[in-house]
Amino acid sequence: MGIGGIGMSALAQYFLQLGDKVYGYDLTPSPVTEMLQRKGAEIHFEGDLTRIPEKVDFVVVTPAVPKDFVEYQYFVEKGLPMYKRSQVLGHITDELKTLAVAGTHGKTTTTSMIAHLLWPEQPMAAFIGGIAKNLNDNYVCSPNPQTAVVEADEFDRSFLTLHPEVSVITSMDADHLDIYRDVEDLRGAFRQFASQTSRTVLVHEAVEQHISQPNKKIYGSGDLCDYRSCNIEYQQEVSCFDLYTPKGEIKGLQLPAHGIYNIWNATAAIAAVLEAFPDMPEETIRQKISTFAGVKRRFDYIVRRDDFVYIDDYAHHPNEMRSFITAVREIYPGKVICGVFQPHLYTRTRDFADDFAAVLDLLDIPILLPIYPAREKPIAGIDSEFLLRKMRNPNKRLLQKAELLPYLQTHRPDVLLTIGAGDIDRLVQGLGTL
Repeated sequence: MGIGGIGMSALAQYFLQLGDKVYGYDLTPSPVTEMLQRKGAEIHFEGDLTRIPEKVDFVVVTPAVPKDFVEYQYFVEKGLPMYKRSQVLGHITDELKTLAVAGTHGKTTTTSMIAHLLWPEQPMAAFIGGIAKNLNDNYVCSPNPQTAVVEADEFDRSFLTLHPEVSVITSMDADHLDIYRDVEDLRGAFRQFASQTSRTVLVHEAVEQHISQPNKKIYGSGDLCDYRSCNIEYQQEVSCFDLYTPKGEIKGLQLPAHGIYNIWNATAAIAAVLEAFPDMPEETIRQKISTFAGVKRRFDYIVRRDDFVYIDDYAHHPNEMRSFITAVREIYPGKVICGVFQPHLYTRTRDFADDFAAVLDLLDIPILLPIYPAREKPIAGIDSEFLLRKMRNPNKRLLQKAELLPYLQTHRPDVLLTIGAGDIDRLVQGLGTL
């Protein structure tokens, strides 16, 4: 239930690969549901009990499905086993050597990098929260996997079902305050996740003070880091850096991505692989990092011309957005940058309204779209107009989705950014024609 979600669809592919019959419901068709249907899943898009087969072994459900939904209630009344996605993922990975990546941002890219470093040489299964371009999928699995590479999601405390051998914690910003009481409650969940890691917990230097596990190792760019990226140089197409590890240095790495956060993601990915597979050859690491193609909707170039650049990004937290916009400014100094932001969730918009406003004011032309509600009901007084009023940028504006392309056709900027975790990605193809 909610089979088109990025995490749910990876599980669906896993069961299809095992030869199981997979049925699913989602609200709307999407490229993901179309892919699953091609692989054999039977999917419907309306509440219809006649589409549910008689014999169901168990149900996997996403929190986005309302509890009063007719099919959810049907399964409850039938007394069928119902599991969260995280519970099923925990069960699968308990049998495998698991590398898990947690963090309020950076986890999808880091997970994709680890999968790219290991695939296809290692027999493995990877469950990723985005479409890794090297794999052209959010899931890959060998016939007899020995290793699992997993994105560990803090939402709904999902990552506490995992017991990895090696884990990464990229960040611990306040988020999901509909689930956690406050940032300290969130950090407590990350501490519990770290305590469930059997071999090595790799923690970014900015948050390492919150994790006191004896098996902790620190990564970043500071002098105290066990895995340290330094001598960083940004070239037009790549970022160059050296990596110091506990066993020696790897010099002259080239990553086809920009932004210090991407270098830190690569540092974490290499560290995780070396902790789990200490004999991986340096030349393999060098070659794999140099061919990392990125993740769809993560600093994703849609158009790159001399007269116009368009980049799409999934950022939906103020800190993620600040990192993204700052990196774009570094690459394109002096260019007019227009950012189109679709806020994700009423609660997140309410809880971080001042931070969102300050970050959006960094753009030359900030454009807001209506809030994408996802699993939430509206909150009185919380909408994009509320956020717009907090912004000080004189060029700010609020548009409906249908108004965006016509506006940009007559006001095309030097650099266009689309930002958000909702359905703003449905606009990308049209905007790519500018």
